[in-house]
Amino acid sequence: MTKALIIGSGVAGLVAAMALRKVGIESVVYEARSHSADDVGAFVTVFANGMDALRAVEADMPVLDCSFPAERSEAFDSSGRPLGQRSMGGLYGVGPRTLTHHHLRQALRNEATRRGLRIDYGKRLTTATHTSSGQVVAGFDDGSHAEGDLLIGADGVHSTVRRIVDPAAAAPLSTGPALVCGYARTPTHSAKPETYRMFYGSRAFFAYTTAPNGETWWFTTVPTSPVDISDRTVTSAQWKQRAIDVLAGDHTPAADIIGSTDEIVAVPAYHLPALPVWHTGHMILVGDAAHAAEPNAAHGASMAMEDGVVLAQCLRDLPTVQDAFTAYDRLRRPRVTRLMSTSARMSKTAVPAGPFRRALRDAVLLKRLKGRARNTADWLTNHHIDWNTPIPTNIDGDTTPR
Repeated sequence: MTKALIIGSGVAGLVAAMALRKVGIESVVYEARSHSADDVGAFVTVFANGMDALRAVEADMPVLDCSFPAERSEAFDSSGRPLGQRSMGGLYGVGPRTLTHHHLRQALRNEATRRGLRIDYGKRLTTATHTSSGQVVAGFDDGSHAEGDLLIGADGVHSTVRRIVDPAAAAPLSTGPALVCGYARTPTHSAKPETYRMFYGSRAFFAYTTAPNGETWWFTTVPTSPVDISDRTVTSAQWKQRAIDVLAGDHTPAADIIGSTDEIVAVPAYHLPALPVWHTGHMILVGDAAHAAEPNAAHGASMAMEDGVVLAQCLRDLPTVQDAFTAYDRLRRPRVTRLMSTSARMSKTAVPAGPFRRALRDAVLLKRLKGRARNTADWLTNHHIDWNTPIPTNIDGDTTPR
């Protein structure tokens, strides 16, 4: 095996390319958009498990250099009453880190390029087929083709590769609310260094952190429809007002912070129903192409990083592509399935309907943050990838740490 075709230059694709290089497999990354298509966009948190995955392939330092730490969270109810605080870190090394999605992709792209990896832009996949010799041929909308020993679909929630791998695969579903975030250059409120302040409101969840340069970075969810989020006529000012309206009834700083923000970004939130098929022949899915969860657990980027590293380990240690793909599925599926159910549960409990359920939510949060209940996110952030331990030939069930 000498060459992999990677479709998509997002987090999953770039980490997979670097991990494959580390195990002696060359690759070319094909990106549908032009090189100049990136903008600042929303920001993202890479948790300890994501940083651990990057460290396994020596790709953590570029992300550390363009991000800032978020070591703890402070929780408040809709009246601004403090519920407690807790660590956001994991057992293994540095994390979490906050940075814009643009800077994350840029850091990984620059590191991949520094290592001599090739990224071809303006290559939108249209077809992928197997040859009689077991190779994969990818066709692009500019009429060009590429041939390799395997094809990795890292092309996100609206994956073309997914439809090729499994034509019957379910389409991504809108979660309902849009994720709205902003960067307040002259904020009216600031959080303590390395801290996220989280407000469990009566109608929406709101959180913010303060960057080292003094800017306040915040996000919330705004009820909307898929039509609204794809409608380019909905302006930044309108998203700002919608966010203020949904948070205005609470006694928290949310509305003031949003009101002092000029740069607003609204992005759709999707999730995938459980997919029975992640691979066929010499084609496989990673990242959001395989398992997009609702955004409440905020682990999409970290899970994509894990995917790329584990797939490379499986290809390194197992005798055939099919053996590697089967092992990858058995290793990753239990963990990401659990994430999807956790995120869905968090979505339902973050802003429950009615004052009684909100009071019950606050009581549970108060107990948990005071240390009298187990942190339900520990199994996520405490995950560790031991790069030097071979993947076993027989994998039975979930082998990820709890």
